[in-house]
Amino acid sequence: MAGRDLRALFSVNDRALAATEAFTNRQAQWDIVTAALSEHLQRVAAPDFSVEDLEAPRENVLTFYGIGGIGKTTLSRKLEVTLADTTQRPAQWGAPRWTGSRLVPVRIDLARSANTDFEQVILTIRLALAAALGRPLPAFDLALRRYWEHAHPGEPLEEYLRRGGLASRFGQALPQQMQNAMSDVAQALLLPGSVGSAIGQVTGSLVQALRERRQTVRALAGCARLADLLEAEPDLDALSYYPHLLAWELAQLKPDQQVTPVILFDTWEDTGDRTRRDLERLLQRIVWLMPNAFFIITGRSRLQWGDEALSGQLDFTGPTAWPGLTVHDVPHARTAPEAVGHRHRQVLIGDFSPEDCDDYLAHRLTRDETPLIVPSIRAVITARSHGLPLHLDLAVLRYLEIRRSGQTPQPGDFDHDFSALIARTLQDLTPEERNVLRSVALLDSFDLTLATQAAGLDREAPAQRLIERPFVRENPYGIWPYYLHALIRSTLRSTDDHTDDRWTPGDWHQAAQRAFHAVGQQYTQHPGPDRMLLVGSLRQGLALAADFDLDLDWLTAAAWQYVGDSVWEPLVPPAGGERELDSPADALLEVLSTLARRQHEHRERTVDRLQAVIDTGLLPTELSEMAVYYQAKAQRDLGRTAESRHGMQRVADAGGRLATAARRGLAHLARISGDFPTALEAAQTLGWKGRHHRVRGDVLWPQGDMTGAAAAYEAARSEAEQHGVAGERAHGQAHRALAVSFTDPAGADDEIDLARQYLTGLDLRATSLTVQIAALIRDAGTTTTQFDDRAHLLRTEAELAGLTAIQVLLELAVAFHHAVRSELTDAGLQRLRTLTASGEYPYYVDIAAFMAGLPLPIPSSARWLDAPDTTRNRWHTLVTTRRRSLNGAS
Repeated sequence: MAGRDLRALFSVNDRALAATEAFTNRQAQWDIVTAALSEHLQRVAAPDFSVEDLEAPRENVLTFYGIGGIGKTTLSRKLEVTLADTTQRPAQWGAPRWTGSRLVPVRIDLARSANTDFEQVILTIRLALAAALGRPLPAFDLALRRYWEHAHPGEPLEEYLRRGGLASRFGQALPQQMQNAMSDVAQALLLPGSVGSAIGQVTGSLVQALRERRQTVRALAGCARLADLLEAEPDLDALSYYPHLLAWELAQLKPDQQVTPVILFDTWEDTGDRTRRDLERLLQRIVWLMPNAFFIITGRSRLQWGDEALSGQLDFTGPTAWPGLTVHDVPHARTAPEAVGHRHRQVLIGDFSPEDCDDYLAHRLTRDETPLIVPSIRAVITARSHGLPLHLDLAVLRYLEIRRSGQTPQPGDFDHDFSALIARTLQDLTPEERNVLRSVALLDSFDLTLATQAAGLDREAPAQRLIERPFVRENPYGIWPYYLHALIRSTLRSTDDHTDDRWTPGDWHQAAQRAFHAVGQQYTQHPGPDRMLLVGSLRQGLALAADFDLDLDWLTAAAWQYVGDSVWEPLVPPAGGERELDSPADALLEVLSTLARRQHEHRERTVDRLQAVIDTGLLPTELSEMAVYYQAKAQRDLGRTAESRHGMQRVADAGGRLATAARRGLAHLARISGDFPTALEAAQTLGWKGRHHRVRGDVLWPQGDMTGAAAAYEAARSEAEQHGVAGERAHGQAHRALAVSFTDPAGADDEIDLARQYLTGLDLRATSLTVQIAALIRDAGTTTTQFDDRAHLLRTEAELAGLTAIQVLLELAVAFHHAVRSELTDAGLQRLRTLTASGEYPYYVDIAAFMAGLPLPIPSSARWLDAPDTTRNRWHTLVTTRRRSLNGAS
């Protein structure tokens, strides 16, 4: 049955409003509990199991940990109810896997606000068993009675239980059971009434009888350590060993009386910290000394009992003692709940899924069984929450607050974070850990070194402690493996902080500078090239510099390395949205992001974006030339050669980093206009930086010299490999595949496959289309329907990209196909004429006519490297050779 949400209920006067504590899913956690508990029951029932084996490893504990507000306490409460009566389990939870076993669940809240001490823990466990069994447990009860009279002289246990509320929870059976146990032992020892009522006399006589192995106490003689515990000083330390007696008594029960305690410790983080483990040590003894009980612990952090380094602070530590509590550096593959329950007993409670969030919000507030929070508002809250239940709860209270003011809640009212999340997150952190937390909130991801430097500390210990918190997530395969929970990070960054040690804007700015320089230091000091580190550094560094108006510093060199590799990974999320260009970092981020996005946008958009950056004048000269150069490239792709030539000439004349590339661009423009001798002459002066081999290949293949072009492209590919430039290597191989496809369709298969292999992991749209066109040329002359369908798809993609060079190349491939099939007519050249009407690539119409042996209506405007007839014969020979090859194969 759903509980009442009293806080929401007392926030409004509307009595028709139903406010319930909705419980959402957590089916995976229930599956883990049932698997682990079933395994525990089987292990305890095994013939070789003994509660007196104090050396065997313990697998009787399961830990659920997670950030504050994730729903650990709700889960603990729901587990207690369900284990007591499985018919009360949530609808999503499957039937338990055990049958016939009687469970006694008892939940103990260890929160400071509950004021639960170790005595109360022991008494709570015994009281739960007293209510369930209705009989004494003599060995334990005698020891507890002895302790009580020593620690609380003159204070009746009944009064203590009544005052603390335990009597109302479990009843008054325990004191009488303890008295009955003492009376039974006194009678067995034949003690007179006056002596039998004194616990000291009873335990003393019992110890003597146990030592003498009298038959009168044979029922207790099986407990080998009872006499030792009764002789020990009855202090708190001795009390922590009494659970062994409880475990032994449970093991002596007849089969039809046996029960399995399931003890749920909640709010474990309040038991202490890394330097004060006194209470934790006592509680751990309970777990170790009661191997026939099952423990479910919920808290903010994982248990560290499997860490041998804690030896001395705790009694039982290390992976041998706690095989299910060891920490794994690399996450396990997802497995069935049975496998999870079998070994790994530390379970991070994850965030709600979007569906769970919506379900939670729909059931929290209802009127006439209809959700009060409408779907549009639920969607905003869900997206903002990142699945954190505490955020959902706070959003519900905000909804009621808005209604109480007489307004109708709107979706926009919930597009913000809650400062209460900060207080909840910071409450159990040390000042140094808080400093680290706020510092790493500036970073998308971090490692120990980065976190320490960003926080301005001279030691890593606070950062090390912080990364073990559940709100710090881990991706062991990332450059920087740690990152904050998204909602915690956004709340720290964007919400007013009302804590005593809140940061001023100046504090945030100083931390941003430290983080920026720490990222730059890792980038600049890394030995050798590392593309992942480069991109990661740019993403973090650009964001920090843009948000806090920092100087570009090392970002300039990183930007040049980024563009030099021609790989174009995205630097901002796809949904990052537009931002104002207010600083050099904003402008640089826009330039680099535009260059990456141009692989997926129309080139007209690329030109406009870069023009907006150029107009701001925010970039230093060398980076401004980067924007001008790539704008000129985009203009060339659009067929705007005059504007492109102006930009390329401007960059070439400046003599900066891109001067050689700009001269290559001018050579391309000469080729585009049909001035091949000028383009070839320029290629001889460009060298590697100007991609001289590729420029030469681009000049040779329009002459029909596919052998020379293929060799030039191969040289370009090899040179790129020597310099480690993956993008240029892919360019060279793609164009080599194009050249070979004209002359050797069979050999083109390998070239095309190699080009596709080189493009793996790269985002080069034009080059990818070039490879697809090469495959089309390889298949020219074959089945027309299939060829035309492929050409149509490529035509659409090239048009959407705004790539004129790709469009005319595609139409040339189509013309080659129809020429091979003897179907190309002058009318079939109309699409090519339309594409080249502005004066760019005019010779493509000439080449198509050469293929089909058609006359030119007007003399060619191109300046060919050889006589026009020589070029015509080369192209026509390519067609006739392919035609003979296909006819021979048929």
